[in-house]
Amino acid sequence: MRAKLITVALAAAVLVAVAAGVSGAHRLPSEKHCPLFPKTSAWNQRVDRLPVAGNSAAIVRAIGPGDPVHPDFGSGRYQGSPIGIPYTTVGRHQHRSRVKFDYADESDKGPYPIPRDVPIEGGRRSSGDRHAIIVDRSRCKLYELFALYPSSHGWRAGSGAVWNLRSNKLRPAGWTSADAAGLPILPGLARYDEVRRGSIDHALRFTVERTRRAFAYPARHFASNLTDPDLPPMGMRFRLKASFDTSRFPRQSRIVLNALKRYGMIVADNGSNWFISGAPNRGWDNDDLHHLGAVHGSDFEVVDTRSLPQPGR
Repeated sequence: MRAKLITVALAAAVLVAVAAGVSGAHRLPSEKHCPLFPKTSAWNQRVDRLPVAGNSAAIVRAIGPGDPVHPDFGSGRYQGSPIGIPYTTVGRHQHRSRVKFDYADESDKGPYPIPRDVPIEGGRRSSGDRHAIIVDRSRCKLYELFALYPSSHGWRAGSGAVWNLRSNKLRPAGWTSADAAGLPILPGLARYDEVRRGSIDHALRFTVERTRRAFAYPARHFASNLTDPDLPPMGMRFRLKASFDTSRFPRQSRIVLNALKRYGMIVADNGSNWFISGAPNRGWDNDDLHHLGAVHGSDFEVVDTRSLPQPGR
């Protein structure tokens, strides 16, 4: 339903910074007073010491062991649009709007604090997924929308979800969100502010072309009719093998790869294989990120996460 099959070429032009919001005065949601979900969240749990799943090799083969990793984020613009999924932050005085949803039965009614100039994935004229992500820092809430469009009566969207950033509460079983897997998007994005700090301390979001008609914790929704047991369900967690040498990579790529070793990445949507999501920012070095293409599916393994706590169920 939310296939992302467009291969994004990295460009070198200058991007207006949107990863920190539409204004430099906006604070990031990772600040202590408003965490990006609790430390016990599935997104924030390390998986580097967990066992490998028994069917790991078969699942990697089904996805594509020879396919390269692609950073679906960067600086500059591609075909006039920022590279990645942008987000913004707002304060308590932001006007809140009702949104008309295509999938209203699985969407949170809101209202949603959508700025007039809210950054939309792919840009205002995009015909793609058009995700919009908004953090209300005064309420410590995350608002995410899929296929957001302005309308004569305000806004319309495919689906939407509201998250309490201090809670591990999941969507109801079987519900989508703004993402196919029923997950929040923001906690799985690679963000430049983290790389500038020196580490990414959470799992990342990624896509594969074919998924199974199933979902695994922390996902709550599937988006496939395929039943092949070798295909990954939504929510399946992968990590970069411990034996993979990251020291030869330049700084930004190395930080991303070390996060993939420690925290792994979670299947969140149907799309191109091994596409890792991030927020656009002019601080990204596209030449540096290009080195991630030297990593392939065969360098990953599926993690057996059954021993991890599952808060929010």
